[in-house]
This record gives sequence, structure tokens and C-alpha cells, in this order.
Amino acid sequence: MPYDNNLADRIRTELIGLPGFSEKKMFGGVGFMLHGNMACGVSGNDMIVRVGPDRHAAALAKPHTRVFDMTGKPMSGWVIVEPGGFKTDGDLKGWIDQGVAFARTLPPK
Repeated sequence: MPYDNNLADRIRTELIGLPGFSEKKMFGGVGFMLHGNMACGVSGNDMIVRVGPDRHAAALAKPHTRVFDMTGKPMSGWVIVEPGGFKTDGDLKGWIDQGVAFARTLPPK
């Protein structure tokens, strides 16, 4: 399944200047990394955000989100955000900021 290149471009624009930024093809889409740790990504038309275990329940309580489960085993600390959750640039930036904040808590790979 191809991924939404427009969404990837929107995310890339927000992250490109950050230290340690890189991209990696994954999940049939693209992951955006900081020092080797995934912050967020795109799979199909959805956004993947790594919010961390402490923010997982709060993230899932927001509209247009669901559990990240690509293998039949839900992953705590990761959420899928459907297109309705990042319509505006402000909404998208809010999700990106959560992913970046968590990725920065992890040691570089």
C-alpha cells in the first residue's frame, strides 16, 4: 500500500532542521527519526506517532486515534492518527511535537 506523500512532506518540513533527523522506509511507509529513534511516521493515509507509555492513554483519548497494531500485537506508547486528526497544520504540529518530545528522551542509536 503506498503512503501519503503529501503527509510525509508536511511532517518532513517540520522536522528537517532538527539535529539527528533522518528518514527510513518502514511499515510500508516512512519513519521519521531523531538520532535513530522513531518520532513519527506515515503508513497509508495515517500518521504513526510514538508518544511513549506515559502519554499513550491520553493520546488514545483524542479523536481520530487508534491503537498501533500492525502485527496483531498492540504496541504501547504508539498510536495511529487518522487524517481527521491532522487536518490543520496546528494539529499536525501537535502530534509531531509529542513524537519529538518522546524520541528526545531516548538514547541515540
